[in-house]
Amino acid sequence: MSNPILQVSGLTMDFGGIRALNKLDLDVHAGEIVALIGPNGAGKTTFFNCVTGIYTPTAGDVLMTRPGDKKPISLKGLKPNYVTQKGLARTFQNIRLFSKMTVLENVMIGRHCRTKAFILGAVLRNASTRREEQQIAEMSYSLLEKVKLADLANELAENLSYGAQRRLEIARALATEPHLLLLDEPAAGMNPQETQALIELIREISSDGQAILLIEHDMKLVMALSDRIYVMDYGKKIAEGNPEQIRTNPEVIKAYLGEDVDA
Repeated sequence: MSNPILQVSGLTMDFGGIRALNKLDLDVHAGEIVALIGPNGAGKTTFFNCVTGIYTPTAGDVLMTRPGDKKPISLKGLKPNYVTQKGLARTFQNIRLFSKMTVLENVMIGRHCRTKAFILGAVLRNASTRREEQQIAEMSYSLLEKVKLADLANELAENLSYGAQRRLEIARALATEPHLLLLDEPAAGMNPQETQALIELIREISSDGQAILLIEHDMKLVMALSDRIYVMDYGKKIAEGNPEQIRTNPEVIKAYLGEDVDA
């Protein structure tokens, strides 16, 4: 098997005397949908924050191998914008959109890490800058078509329904052309119809070869989508496997129910 796109080894994060992550190992290969689950407070979002440069881990490493790379590159210690440039994009548990900008403009902003025009080009508005802006607009619109928001391209982001805002955030992340897409509780706050639409969207994105790592509490979504699942509790990995293995794992059941369960 080829090198994983993402390989996390021994990841540890301390906040004062509290160990939020404890020597966590995880990997994601091309084309996979991998889920990271666990009870509230298990350390899942802390993990995402360490991988994406919001936090600098206390120990361990985060390695990324992109197509064409001869060897993995370390993301540890990089600022979030550089992590995005390397090909790792994420959404957030709490939606972060530019509410007073249009739906199309929100996606176009996601392209900033791939643009070639600098400040001088933006000021002079030369031909190459105008061409690039047109290309960005066209690509952004095609992403809105993918997430079924094209008919709302000129609507303000704040006027979208909750489920539509979630899809817009995914489109903006995809605009960065990620090698790995991280989704932080994408179904949070959704009704059953919105969740089903999200499952179909994630499947469609994955069918294009996009590797996906997601945090999610909705077990129906996790079991329906995941190729592999990692389970955390108190900052540690307690299990990994396919959905059926995780569903019947006594350690996983104990972590969620808080009691011993006969294997």
